[in-house]
Amino acid sequence: MALAPDLIDPVAFTLIRLGSGAAVLLPLSAGMSEPLPKGQPAGSWGSGLSLFVYAMAFSLAYVSLETGTGALLLFGSVQVTMIGAALYQGERPKAQEWLGLTVAMAGLVYLVLPGVSAPNPVGATLMVASGVGWGVYSLRGKGRPAPIAATAGNFARALPFALAGLAIGWGSLHATPRGVVFAVTSGALTSGLGYVIWYITLRDLTATRAAIVQLAVPVIAAAGGIVVLSEEPTTRLGVASVAILGGVAAAIVAQGRNTAPLVSNQEDGEYRKQ
Repeated sequence: MALAPDLIDPVAFTLIRLGSGAAVLLPLSAGMSEPLPKGQPAGSWGSGLSLFVYAMAFSLAYVSLETGTGALLLFGSVQVTMIGAALYQGERPKAQEWLGLTVAMAGLVYLVLPGVSAPNPVGATLMVASGVGWGVYSLRGKGRPAPIAATAGNFARALPFALAGLAIGWGSLHATPRGVVFAVTSGALTSGLGYVIWYITLRDLTATRAAIVQLAVPVIAAAGGIVVLSEEPTTRLGVASVAILGGVAAAIVAQGRNTAPLVSNQEDGEYRKQ
């Protein structure tokens, strides 16, 4: 709603998004008094950088890619990043999880296929970088204690990178009041508070399942378009939704000791098998 009609430029949108997220989360974190392991800070610079890469690269890529192409590049790179890391760390998904991933990805491809076109090379590279950034940010959040404090710390650490990013688009900075409102809403609500919920959710998911469950996002977005923007539901959306949500459900219900979630050892911050 902000970037497509050019109500605000991508760099300003990202800066306001991250700044408003930090403005909401830091006081909230201070008021919640979440316990942190001794010597462990709230958030980290690595997670802050990953958050910045995801947010900035996504905004910059969005204005140069078709929606369908961007969705495939974004979600494909998230899956490769998170599942690749899971395999490297010794996680062994069951056959039912691989089946769920395959069905869900097929549903995503079917959903966005009409909007897929040859991508702009720069935009494609940025969208892949965004997916990798989000995958890394999610992986770094697994098992983290004090999710509100961690998310607040990550947003605060992402801000200096966003300020430095002003140098990239200084000549094209612009913003309308409506664009600023959308950026603040994105940062304070859908990003800031939404990412807190995501960090809480990650406690109970393996890296593989955390990657797969995110494939439900396009279905949620499409449903929002129908409810909020009065878009017309289509047969393609219905078929794709069944495939995506069915695949996600199959992956979630898969059981097995070899897919136990990784949790944080609060003594030394290392991950161990639950």
